[in-house]
Amino acid sequence: MKLRRVAENNNFEQYASNRRAWYAVVVLTAAYIVSFLDRQLLALVVEDVKADLVLTDTQVSLLLGFAFALFYTTMGIPIGRLADKKSRKTIIGIGITCWCIMTAACGLAQNYTQLFLARVGVGVGEASLSPSSLSMISDYFPLEKRGRAMGFFNMGVSVGSGIALIVGGQIIAYVAGSPKIVLPFIGEIFAWQALFLYVGLPGLLVAALMITVKEPSRKGKIQIKSEDGKQTDEISISQTIKFLWARHQAYGWLFLSMACSVVMGYAFLSWLPAMYMRTYQIGIGTVALWQGVAFLIGGPFGATMSGWLGDFLFKKWDKTAHVKLFAYSMIVLTVTAALVPLMPSYQLATLMFVPQIIMAAGQTALAPVAIINITPNQIRGQVIAVYFCVISMTGYTLGPISVALLTDYVFQDESLIRYSISIVALVAGTIGAFAAFKCIPHYRKYISRVQTGNVAESA
Repeated sequence: MKLRRVAENNNFEQYASNRRAWYAVVVLTAAYIVSFLDRQLLALVVEDVKADLVLTDTQVSLLLGFAFALFYTTMGIPIGRLADKKSRKTIIGIGITCWCIMTAACGLAQNYTQLFLARVGVGVGEASLSPSSLSMISDYFPLEKRGRAMGFFNMGVSVGSGIALIVGGQIIAYVAGSPKIVLPFIGEIFAWQALFLYVGLPGLLVAALMITVKEPSRKGKIQIKSEDGKQTDEISISQTIKFLWARHQAYGWLFLSMACSVVMGYAFLSWLPAMYMRTYQIGIGTVALWQGVAFLIGGPFGATMSGWLGDFLFKKWDKTAHVKLFAYSMIVLTVTAALVPLMPSYQLATLMFVPQIIMAAGQTALAPVAIINITPNQIRGQVIAVYFCVISMTGYTLGPISVALLTDYVFQDESLIRYSISIVALVAGTIGAFAAFKCIPHYRKYISRVQTGNVAESA
């Protein structure tokens, strides 16, 4: 069998109106903000959870990373295939409902096992969002305009993290100074548990908003021609695997590079609040405010500007522009990430943290655009799901736990966590930069085929 397609020609494919398309992006971005708000709450209360449940840094790292990633990654692939066939807006709405309920369930957990299982549930729900959302956005916008839309969507990562820090910090301060909370059948709960209850359930409003989003028609499909001459646009799982394997150097190097970026990202998202408190002896309120503002400033700027710049350079300069920008940003990201924990004051650490956030946020926009631009419509959800499986399982597990292992078993002093974070950033970033530059020549071959209508031909 051969896979063939007509080139993605924006003159012949009818896209939704600009207003309708951007409305959908805004709603999807709101969902992404809620998802990161919910998943990042635990990092804000690491010290409280450790004390109340009597845990080690390594146990906490499993809650921060592995528990969430376990089903977030494994459920992503079948959900991605479902998104390539069924209503993506419905899948997203169900997913939001699931993860919001499970976030609230974290607030009812009475022991380590219950909290671990609730975190697993958060991952199951959130696995529905990215494959379905990015597939929808690719059908709302033509190839040369996707970077801006995906940049806007991906600023949800930093906005959600920033809100989690600022609002979460305020809620913790409020609850800590309030009378003890006693729930029917549950009994007294800790302040950090109340945080999950307060934040988890209101996210259901975003699930309701998905009803107002229109499912876009699917564009950029390929045709499969069998030996008997019949044509279909259905692609089997085995054909999807063959397609990916034929392009494993382009996809593989980019996936590896982004995985390294995510290792750095989740090392910081998981342990930076604790590092600030242990290293600079400041309270959670100060930590939350400074880091939250840094996320809200650097994240939206990095995601939106990288998407815009990628689209501009794609049209004016080089069809590999999105990947090249990704590669050069990895160098800056590595240097700044390694230096942040070593700064002599939390003010200087936060100042150095801003360019790190800008680069990291830019990468979250550039990588999906690059992937989707060389991927046929029928398998975009699946390929994006594989991408998130690779980067998330690597990042969520290695990011938090590598810092914890260095702190617990190498330095054997939790006050030296700053050096653990710096080492993880330097090692992961160096590997990531190497992989990103290795990707460029392979990616060039396949993005060129998109322009000539041969994106689905054998490698």
